[in-house]
Amino acid sequence: MAEFKRAEDYDQTRRPHSGDTVVILETTMGDIKIRLFPEQCPIACENFIGLVQKHFYDGITFHRVINGFMIQGGDPEGDGTGGHSIWGGAFEDEFERNLFNFRGALSMANTGQPTTNGSQFFIVQAKSAQNSPTSLIAKGWPRWAADTYGREGGCPSLDGGFSNVTNYLGHTVFGQVYSGMDVVDKIAAVETGPSDKPIEDVVIRKAWAAKVQ
Repeated sequence: MAEFKRAEDYDQTRRPHSGDTVVILETTMGDIKIRLFPEQCPIACENFIGLVQKHFYDGITFHRVINGFMIQGGDPEGDGTGGHSIWGGAFEDEFERNLFNFRGALSMANTGQPTTNGSQFFIVQAKSAQNSPTSLIAKGWPRWAADTYGREGGCPSLDGGFSNVTNYLGHTVFGQVYSGMDVVDKIAAVETGPSDKPIEDVVIRKAWAAKVQ
């Protein structure tokens, strides 16, 4: 497991640089632009990019939306029960200790059990971390990450790689929204029904991946 880095060594929330891989989700409510982390999470990124290139996500909805928490998509069944990886089955978790579920993080959804990643993902929308930086530092989070949670918001309880400080399974963080959080907020605010499913479908019209020049 990687050791914590200093804030100046790595910035999850920075905008893309030349050579970075990005994915754009063109939704019915606007575009969401995401920088991926293939060096830190090669399996999750290979899966996501592969599914994007196969047009798997085109026409799929955000089937679970909880304002103040996250928006979830990637299930062709539209009810949270479906989907698969590019290899057909599930794949392992990648808990990189220098990636966190800050507001805007792209993370793998799972069934609540280890190694159950497929095609479903979520984007963290929480504007507040509901934990003070001081309390996070006391529980083992590095100061720069705790300060980022305090400044940006997010869901530290979803962070993997903290078996010594939390019993939560955690979710693999493999990307970060760099443009379109206003769209994420609009999606999170839609009216929902049973199982937090939007009353009116919010659809990913098209997803595409690219290298920043």
